[in-house]
Amino acid sequence: MWYLCVFFHRLLDYRKPEVEALAELFGAFEQQEEDVNNGENHNQTRSLQWKLPANFHPDCPFHFVNLPSEDIARKIANRSILVKGMYELWGEGSSYDQLEEAVIAYPDDRKLRYLTSESSFRINLDSFGKTFSTEEQKDIFKKLSFIPFKGKVNLKNPDHKFWLIEIDDYGSNNGLPPIVEKRIFFGREIGAADRKLLPTYQLKSRTYIGPTAMDAEMAFLMANQGLAAPGKLVYDPFVGTGSILVAAAHFGAMTMGADIDIRVVRDGRGPDHNVWSNFKQYGLPEPISLLRADNNLPPWRAGLKEVFDAMICDPPYGVRAGGRKSGGRKLLKGVVGPYTVPDDKRADHIPSTASYSLVECVHDLLDLAARMLVMGGRLVYFYPVLREEDSPDPTFPEHSCFKLIAVSEQILSFRYSRVLLTMVKTAPYTEEIAEAARIMHLEFRANHLKWLEEGNLHSAVFAPANHHQGEGGDSRFCKDSKPKYRGKYVRMFGVLRYLMFLPGQLILVFYQCRKKADL
Repeated sequence: MWYLCVFFHRLLDYRKPEVEALAELFGAFEQQEEDVNNGENHNQTRSLQWKLPANFHPDCPFHFVNLPSEDIARKIANRSILVKGMYELWGEGSSYDQLEEAVIAYPDDRKLRYLTSESSFRINLDSFGKTFSTEEQKDIFKKLSFIPFKGKVNLKNPDHKFWLIEIDDYGSNNGLPPIVEKRIFFGREIGAADRKLLPTYQLKSRTYIGPTAMDAEMAFLMANQGLAAPGKLVYDPFVGTGSILVAAAHFGAMTMGADIDIRVVRDGRGPDHNVWSNFKQYGLPEPISLLRADNNLPPWRAGLKEVFDAMICDPPYGVRAGGRKSGGRKLLKGVVGPYTVPDDKRADHIPSTASYSLVECVHDLLDLAARMLVMGGRLVYFYPVLREEDSPDPTFPEHSCFKLIAVSEQILSFRYSRVLLTMVKTAPYTEEIAEAARIMHLEFRANHLKWLEEGNLHSAVFAPANHHQGEGGDSRFCKDSKPKYRGKYVRMFGVLRYLMFLPGQLILVFYQCRKKADL
């Protein structure tokens, strides 16, 4: 049956993929396959059918979606973050006369059961780009007198909710082309989003957050893409302050995380301000474990594989935080022999780290996910993209074990955005596939943009707009005006300048002390 799906007008690329993921979670495609086997429909595939109302722009909040049952439509609407409501459409038209004809023609066996005297009801009025005054609402509701409601009106807790949605060219700028033709919808509400979810989990009320903590809305969207649900194990290899795992735990999933910084996963900012306290704050089950682990050198034993149902993460790509891996000067000392931490420093030892480029980080992530995800498991992660006009179309990492099913862009600034990639494991992990992935990684690395390979995304994003051009006139390859390495002569000049300035400072301090003594 076709349902009217009304979205919130934000994160446009994320809307349909979220509904598709929730349809997968609640078994919509299994029901479609059963219908195919029963001969009811031979054109169904493992994807939802969508269509737009006549003359509507694709970015508008109103879409029709074909779902196998009302129960699945209700579950999708109730759990979704971007679906405002899901409605059984009783009629539509370009005028109230056409709407009346359509509603009267709607089958009685589907509508009369909701109009009985034993049930209460409420009619809500909605639009897009306009609000209605009290007098306008009264006039509109009078036009619905042709619907034979027999029950009582209950504005607080009705048995059934109905919606009248009127869309017209109101002359307001909502970011879309003008409405070609006025459209009016009337239908029964099947399900609606939980309006209290995001205010409850907003970051500003979170016990423990960091500079890279994932926004609550985006964390829930990622958890939905990863199909987080009771009985599933979700792993975040870059757990940070645990925002993504909090969202997964809210949906009932078991969680597990890791981070290379032991101070984040173990200490936080004190006994009551750490990752564990975030779960206690919302009464959620605590993670199974939080590990100090390096994505470049994962700690899993060789025979351990296919453990996680989903891996959901936000890898470091060098804008707010750079990637780090095990390495640095202390490991370099172990060229002759392995480096060991002295016994007197083991209690508070912080392992040294080295720079970790995004290309290498994503390759390690895909390899780990291919080995540790169950068949059909999902890998959900963010990937940065430059948005300049002369930038080529982005190329995304590939792996023989995975199929890319969703790409959702989130625009962060004029210069760059990030895309949420959703991949499904479709093939078992083998040594042959691991070798093919390694070769594919080398080709991807060689053909990739220079700013991404060298970890210069931060410079590309934050360089001034009028910055001098690099080779070939491409601002993506601009170097910082301040040299990264200041040689010994520059440092010596700075020391001499400081020594020349020091006697004047001492004289000033001596004068001020003498003046206070005289007073």
